Amino acid sequence: MVNKFEKKPQRPVGRWSKWQIWIVASVVVAAVTSIVWWGSPTSVDPADADVVVYKSSACSCCGRWVEHLQDNGLVVSVQNVRNTQLAQSQLGVPEELRACHTAVVGRYWVEGHVPADVIRRLIGEKPDDIRGIAVPGMPMGSPGMEGAKPVEYEVLAYETAGTTRVYATRQGRAVPGTSESED
Repeated sequence: MVNKFEKKPQRPVGRWSKWQIWIVASVVVAAVTSIVWWGSPTSVDPADADVVVYKSSACSCCGRWVEHLQDNGLVVSVQNVRNTQLAQSQLGVPEELRACHTAVVGRYWVEGHVPADVIRRLIGEKPDDIRGIAVPGMPMGSPGMEGAKPVEYEVLAYETAGTTRVYATRQGRAVPGTSESED
C-alpha cells in the first residue's frame, strides 16, 4: 500500500531538471532570435546619422547600397526590420515608388537604389516642394545592383503636390570584370 504522507525524495540542490533546461534554452533562443530578427543596436545612433536606412537583414542588395553610401562619405544608421512597408506607409511613400529599402535623410525619404551624389544634392538644395526621391524597381547598374548589363535609370522626385518628376538621370555601372555586351 502506498502511503500518501510519505516524503518524496528531493532533488539535490544545484541540479537542473530537463524541464528547467528546456525553459532556459527556449528563453535564450527567443532572445537571440528577437535581436537578430528585429534588428540589433547599430554602431551609429540614428540621431548622429546623415541617413537612417530601414531594410531587411536578408537583403544583400540593400547591404551593398548601404556600403555605397558609406564609401561616399555618408554616415549611415541601419535599422533591420522584418518588413519595410510600415516605414514606407508612415513616411508617405507612394506604392508605385516603393522598393526593397527605405531611408530617411533629414525631412525627406529616399526609396530604393538612389546614388549617394543625388542624396547629397537633395541635402544641399533642401527643396521645399519635394517629400522624397526614389529609384523605382531595381535597375541593373544602380548602386547595390551593379551587373553585367547596366541601364540608364531615373531618380524621381515625389512632390508635396502628389506628382512625380525626374530629379536626376544616371547611367548604371557594370560589375568590374564583366562586359556590357555579355549575353
